[in-house]
Amino acid sequence: MAYTTCPLCEATCGLELTLDEDGRVTRVKGDSEDVFSRGFICPKGGSITALHEDPDRLRTPLVRRDGELVEATWDEAFAEIERRLGPLLEQHGRNAVGVYLGNPSVHNLSFSLYSRVLLKALGTRNIFSASTVDQMPKQVAAGLMFGTFLSIPIPDIDRTSYMLILGANPLASNGSLMTAPDYRGRMRAVRERGGKVVVIDPRRSRTAEHADEHHFIRPGTDALFLAAIAREIFEAGLADAGAVAEHVEGVEDARRLVAPFEPERAAAACGIAAEDIRRIARELAGADSACVYGRIGTCTQEFGTLASWLVDVINTITGNLDRPGGVMFPKAAAGQPNTQGEPGRGRGTVLGRWTSRVRGLPETFGELPVAALAEEIETPGEDQVRALITVAGNPGLSSPNSERLAAALEGLDFMLSLDIYVNETTRHADVILPGPSAFEHSHYDLAFYQLSVRNIANYTPALMEPPPGMPDDWETMLRLTAIATGQGADADIAAIDDFVAAETARRSGLDVAEHAGAMARRGSDRMLDLLLRAGPYDLTLADLEAAPHGIDLGPLEPRIPEMLRTSTGKVELAPEPIAADMPRLEAALDRNVNGGMVLIGRRQLRSNNSWMHNIQPLVKGKERCTAHVHPDDAARLGLRDGEPARVSSRAGAIEVPVEVTDAVMPGVVSIPHGWGHDMAGVRMEVASAHAGTNSNVLSDELLLDPLSGNAVLNGIPVELAPVEAAITA
Repeated sequence: MAYTTCPLCEATCGLELTLDEDGRVTRVKGDSEDVFSRGFICPKGGSITALHEDPDRLRTPLVRRDGELVEATWDEAFAEIERRLGPLLEQHGRNAVGVYLGNPSVHNLSFSLYSRVLLKALGTRNIFSASTVDQMPKQVAAGLMFGTFLSIPIPDIDRTSYMLILGANPLASNGSLMTAPDYRGRMRAVRERGGKVVVIDPRRSRTAEHADEHHFIRPGTDALFLAAIAREIFEAGLADAGAVAEHVEGVEDARRLVAPFEPERAAAACGIAAEDIRRIARELAGADSACVYGRIGTCTQEFGTLASWLVDVINTITGNLDRPGGVMFPKAAAGQPNTQGEPGRGRGTVLGRWTSRVRGLPETFGELPVAALAEEIETPGEDQVRALITVAGNPGLSSPNSERLAAALEGLDFMLSLDIYVNETTRHADVILPGPSAFEHSHYDLAFYQLSVRNIANYTPALMEPPPGMPDDWETMLRLTAIATGQGADADIAAIDDFVAAETARRSGLDVAEHAGAMARRGSDRMLDLLLRAGPYDLTLADLEAAPHGIDLGPLEPRIPEMLRTSTGKVELAPEPIAADMPRLEAALDRNVNGGMVLIGRRQLRSNNSWMHNIQPLVKGKERCTAHVHPDDAARLGLRDGEPARVSSRAGAIEVPVEVTDAVMPGVVSIPHGWGHDMAGVRMEVASAHAGTNSNVLSDELLLDPLSGNAVLNGIPVELAPVEAAITA
């Protein structure tokens, strides 16, 4: 028997594995003794063995020879990288290399710890990630209000009596920016103790079906609805920040900013009746405890940062910020910025320290919007991106106007991918470096324990040896660091790792001589041990190794003011960048709704973006990549259930089967993201057999939330027609 933590989504569920005498995993089930998930498991976790054994998963490097990707030794692959990358950096400068960090890299301890080492060695400003097609608005709002980008208030769902959910489907996602295994059980418990769950969503999602109340909302108008809620709380004299009031600055400014958003005006724009807006506002303010939770649907829209900010304005003015049953700040065991440095004071968040070369889009937390990547590759001139490194990412499928980016990737001078598949992006690479499977490296969820509904820590050692010669991901990152710094592919990475570890200890305030036990380790385990020792719980990695089911560090507790890292030492309720953007939201109140169709995404339990579709157990069953269309729209547009429709936008057009359902509101078409595996050069047999359609062909790289640079993926204007009619036209 062995135990591990599932790395396939944010829930961090514990798994119990049965192994045969040859070390092969023969059974996977939920770990009933796990201190957090207590036996819960979803289909993704149950399929982890299929991922490990997938014959399409790369186990040796690939190098492009005469136009074809062929197997190579590790030394040959690194020699090719050195031959191609070094001269390019020397001739064109550091910014000639772009880096894209994908979602799976956050689930990988080595990538989480060592990607920053590689990025510093490269010295490029052209850094992109999946954050700007996902959660960047939430990070910007949190940074401006509380001081650091992961100081995101987390719903204390286990103690709340009222929960308002917008643009989120945690019964499918297992929680997002809210690490919460068995969300369905937790949500059921809210109702069983007499509480209430209200869902606001353009689609009657799985979460909405299990809620007490669901309201359709026009895509992209969540900020208008939330502003009206906040205004009603202020106008009714119900605003009270409670115990944190003395630590909150800008309450009157926030009142002024939401004053124009009368419920009647907001109702006309968002489609939720004014009386319901007023009632929900009063319920939030009057509940014994309450929390507002907004996720990807509120982030991937034109007012993403404003919607994210308004979520926590409401949490604050109802007295539910930093309060049991409201929204609270986890205290992670390792690596959390708001437990480091001087308590209650920091540098705060500064946006736009530099801009992208072509469109002048501002930087956020060290990266540029991925919506700008194609143009940065295509456009000649100084600092043009001529080489690209992708780390566990698939921007060729997941970025806006993905067809444009795919074409741009063909024009690169050099491309390197760290990935386990030849997918829609890595098919363009000159070198692909695979990594160990989830069973072949140690695991600790460094980021997601900073977003957890309970303070816990769980470490998993490697359960198996990787294929002969395969380095751990941290070794690969350090070897690339050596190339980037001119030390060469054959440099002594142990010496580099010693230097990195010593610097980590120094920055963490640790005396290396006093922590010989940690320094005796290597790589990501040593780094994790140092971070644990510098953390708030007096833990070491040995403590976690002795607790295979995890360590329960207790429920969330109030942390204001010590967790604040703003320059004022206060919660900034009305940050200047937010205030400056509010006139744009006010102008949307009077926007004409002309009856056209708009596109939204769809979260699915058996998917995790684009990277779980080559696993047979997760794609079996009926086709899931369909366009949900309301019966009224289907009748009006001549669409029939099960037949293909042509969906088009400014950026492109796709064909997708129609699924007629009243689970989506009129005027909305819902297509899940992450599909479209029918491209030439992809080496994923199962995914290609269940290819689906790429909805990001329709998303527009020109549409962004200006504060965060996040792509607008929801509320995109589209046109629908039966395929036959579209061809005739």
